[in-house]
Amino acid sequence: MASQPQPQPQLLLLLLLLLSTITAAINPGTSLYANNSKQTWASPNSTYSMGFLPADPPTSPPTFIAAVAYAGGVSIWSAGGINNIAVDSGGALHFESTGNLRLVNGSGAAVWSSDTGDLGVSSLDVGDDGNLVLNNGSATVWSSFDHPTDSMVPSQNFNISKVLRSGLYSFGITKMGNLTLKWNNSIEYWTQGLNSSIRNNPWDPKSVVTITTNLSSPSLALQSIGILSISDRNLPTAAIAAYSSDYAEGSDILRFLKLDSDGNLRIYSSARGSGTKTERWAAVTDQCQVFGYCGDMGICSYNDSFPVCGCPSQNFELVDPKDSRKGCKRKVEIDDCPGNATMLDLEHTRFLTYPPEYQAQVFFVGISTCRLNCLVSGSCDASTSLSDGTGLCFYKTPGFLSGYSSPAMSSRSYIKVCGSVSPNPLPSSQNVGNSKKWKIRPWIVAFVVLTTLFSLMALEGGLWWWFCRNRPNFGGLSAHYALLEYASGAPVQFSYKELQHATKRFKEKLGSGGFGTVYRAVLSNKTVAAVKQLEGIEQGEKQFRMEVATICSTHHMNLVRLVGFCSEGRHRLLVYEFMKNGSLDSFLFNTEGNSGRLLNWECRFNIALGTARGITYLHEECRDCIVHCDIKPENILLNENYCAKVSDFGLAKLIDAKDHRYRTLKSVRGTRGYLAPEWLANLPVTSKSDVYSYGMVLLETVSGKRNFEVSAETNHKKFSVWAYEEFMNGNIQNIVDKRLVVDQDVDMDQVMRAVQVSFWCIQDQPSHRPMMGKVVQMLEGIMEIERPPAPKAAPEVSISRNASSNASALSSAATSAAPAQSSFSSFQTTGTPLASEKA
Repeated sequence: MASQPQPQPQLLLLLLLLLSTITAAINPGTSLYANNSKQTWASPNSTYSMGFLPADPPTSPPTFIAAVAYAGGVSIWSAGGINNIAVDSGGALHFESTGNLRLVNGSGAAVWSSDTGDLGVSSLDVGDDGNLVLNNGSATVWSSFDHPTDSMVPSQNFNISKVLRSGLYSFGITKMGNLTLKWNNSIEYWTQGLNSSIRNNPWDPKSVVTITTNLSSPSLALQSIGILSISDRNLPTAAIAAYSSDYAEGSDILRFLKLDSDGNLRIYSSARGSGTKTERWAAVTDQCQVFGYCGDMGICSYNDSFPVCGCPSQNFELVDPKDSRKGCKRKVEIDDCPGNATMLDLEHTRFLTYPPEYQAQVFFVGISTCRLNCLVSGSCDASTSLSDGTGLCFYKTPGFLSGYSSPAMSSRSYIKVCGSVSPNPLPSSQNVGNSKKWKIRPWIVAFVVLTTLFSLMALEGGLWWWFCRNRPNFGGLSAHYALLEYASGAPVQFSYKELQHATKRFKEKLGSGGFGTVYRAVLSNKTVAAVKQLEGIEQGEKQFRMEVATICSTHHMNLVRLVGFCSEGRHRLLVYEFMKNGSLDSFLFNTEGNSGRLLNWECRFNIALGTARGITYLHEECRDCIVHCDIKPENILLNENYCAKVSDFGLAKLIDAKDHRYRTLKSVRGTRGYLAPEWLANLPVTSKSDVYSYGMVLLETVSGKRNFEVSAETNHKKFSVWAYEEFMNGNIQNIVDKRLVVDQDVDMDQVMRAVQVSFWCIQDQPSHRPMMGKVVQMLEGIMEIERPPAPKAAPEVSISRNASSNASALSSAATSAAPAQSSFSSFQTTGTPLASEKA
């Protein structure tokens, strides 16, 4: 028998060294020092490491925190506890021989300890999941995952016994499955989850609706792709609580949950080695609604789009002039007041009132009574009247006051101050001795003043005309001032500088789509508007103005009105009327921040019908048929009365023709599920393409689910295919949104009509689909609806971000669509009969 080859001693030694490097643990008696940032305890693949990082924000002289950090230096856990205790440059982290982990300052004083000195700890490990573990050889004695500070990473188990803390703020999950943010462990200012208290009016405690689900041991998990979900053994599947905005994008990206010092809970993402973090989701969208953000008696407001803190009036002063977030104090306390106390009137201001304050501090009284009752009560320090006709009044007992001020608020608040509130000083009077002359001959003075004003105005106007008459944009300026009168109904021409000012330099983003980004604006006449900054516009000035004029000529109650436009150089912007309730998608789909936005069936059906009427006007009632090309819930906006208005119509013609196909393919990622098959089959796009998109939107309106969703509930089939099978089996109630009470609130006859119409609209052959006018008649019940044939699943193309992938996708889509092209061309234009009029 041949002898087996023996391994070389050098190779064995190399393997042993490599194995010891991978599995090596930190032994007791090892230390890290703040003045040596390069010294760390790293995980096997160096994804995480334990070491010292500079304090954030930086201090002078510099201080450091002992933290577990992701590759690049983003902290996910700190040894200083919930307050991120920092040490000076002489500080150290000692893994003592007793097994205790101890953080000391430069003086040697201990500032934090793991308290594991007598538990037999023999080694320390930093795992590739970010968990810092103290072991006794066979079991885990202590771990950072069991003692979280302000952050949570994927693979970290977070149950009802765990709490994230940052200063006075805390975050946790309750036994009922609710995620909650609290101030000082008492004021619950945000909640979301399976059993959240959903308030139709967040300031009305009587509008609370509680959803109850029996849970045994709920836990929270953050997936590496950016999904925050709640799990429990009594739930068939995990309930999604939030999505990261960069969901499933990129590789080597850490997404982590963090409770920031401002009291807001956020999901961040950090690319490996970058050392930076980017906000991807926030629990509280309005930072000023975080309780205590500006400290006691501080008032939160906005400067442009950033929250700022201030005091109620000059009767108060900042506790710390260097940090306005530490709150305010009265210059003279009420107990030290030499005279009587009075109430300071604060317009457009509200003192935040959250549970459990509702039960004891809410009354239904008039505005003046709300003020006076607090003034005479020793147990009341301030009060807020909503001033919206409800009669709601909130009394605030002495303790902690957190205020929010905004010009959009109708509420009025009052706070006790010592003595009278001093008004602003009036301008000092001059020439008092000459007052007699004013009384004797006032007409002389009036004549001189008016003559001077008119002369100056005439001089200024003449100079302006002389210097500007030969400027190329002089005619545009003249047209602008003529259009401001709105007499002709023509669109107003705005300058780019005006819209920059109206949008606060494009700070407040409302949304974005295939044609550009939309921003909130306040025009010079104080009207709130939405400004869309168009992208990919290559048309000349004259052609652009003609297309804008065409859009403005369309007037219908179910179309968003175009107010004006801007065309300066490369800048192309459209100004629309503002829709208070946003887009339909925020009400239909249960995404982060929208769990309480639920439309009843009556409202949904009216929205579907209104949308159909708006599209019908574009297709059949305009002088020229306008094909929308991008019907989806995001482009259906709702006004204050939840009246549906279609937006972005006519914009497809503004895109340069040679770029049209590229733009369409590029936008597949944003509107997948709504594109008709002819888009991807390189066939002519007609108004029937809008009908297909509307059918998908109608099905989503009924179900509250995205039409392209695939889940266990749909037997892993595309939702539209599964829904048709349920329809054929007579299980129409299974298609209806589960959040609606079918037996009480839903008109099943309307549901049946809507579902059948949606299946007719999403037929693969354009000629099988009805015209939008027929769709309206079928929804209204004027026409009977025959049973629709099964719709085919539309082909989908995965589009990457580079041009070569786009070209490849286009080629493959055209190839796969070749048989469909043949069937389209041979099909008769009459198609299958859709409906017959009632006798």
